[in-house]
Amino acid sequence: MKGDTGRGAGGVGRGRGARALWTAAECAVTLGLVLLLFVAHQLWWTNRQAQSGAARQVAELEREWAVTTGVRPGPRSAPGPGPGPASGPAPGPGLGPGPAPAPVPRAAASPSPSRSPSPRAGQAYAVLVVPRLHLRVPVAEGVGRADVLDKGYVGHYPGTAQPGRPGNFALAGHRNTHGEPFRNLDRLEPGDEVRVETRDAVLTYVVDRTLPQTTPGDGGVLRPVPRSEVRPSYGYGEPGHYLTLTTCTPEYTSTYRLVIWGKLRSVRLR
Repeated sequence: MKGDTGRGAGGVGRGRGARALWTAAECAVTLGLVLLLFVAHQLWWTNRQAQSGAARQVAELEREWAVTTGVRPGPRSAPGPGPGPASGPAPGPGLGPGPAPAPVPRAAASPSPSRSPSPRAGQAYAVLVVPRLHLRVPVAEGVGRADVLDKGYVGHYPGTAQPGRPGNFALAGHRNTHGEPFRNLDRLEPGDEVRVETRDAVLTYVVDRTLPQTTPGDGGVLRPVPRSEVRPSYGYGEPGHYLTLTTCTPEYTSTYRLVIWGKLRSVRLR
């Protein structure tokens, strides 16, 4: 009798242990599925949603401009070759710029070609076109996540110059998720064109220099004459008409910032 009791107790204990192990396995599988759905949402659904909304915003801006200026809407996608593989290492300190951009006509560059009032926070008011990346995306005022960046827009840093004005027209965009407009920003090379379309003008900037990595707090890259405070060998030393594009690096992190600089080459008034 005593032996039978012992075997019964042991069987109950083993049964409870098996049920606990099975429950733990079910919880692990459920957690894995939840994480998989979260990743799919972040990497696929947010991109699809934001890219669709950004495309609608570009079309809406073009319709507004067509009504006010009589200019027909531009193409829905940027022309030019695809991004292709990145070529060569990132520029190092002291590397000279690419082909020298033509001087900006004084009449077009100063005063500002824009006759529109200053945009309000969150307002989309321009279109950024990068032919190499097949990118055509709205530019909105501010760099808030909810009202600008998470919509798949590119955000204008408040306090920096507006398009065509002397100083530094500085923009930020997501590299991953929520439309990821700057996913392939690292593929831009000296000499590549970047256009900014507004109601009043089309401005063409030419990529000039790259800062492969700096800290998120490097405010020097946003100054009117941009120069890194963290890596002072990167930047400029004289006033001009600059474009700054910033995004996170490496991919899928927000540890550092990648910076692309360009100079204004031409302004075409509508």
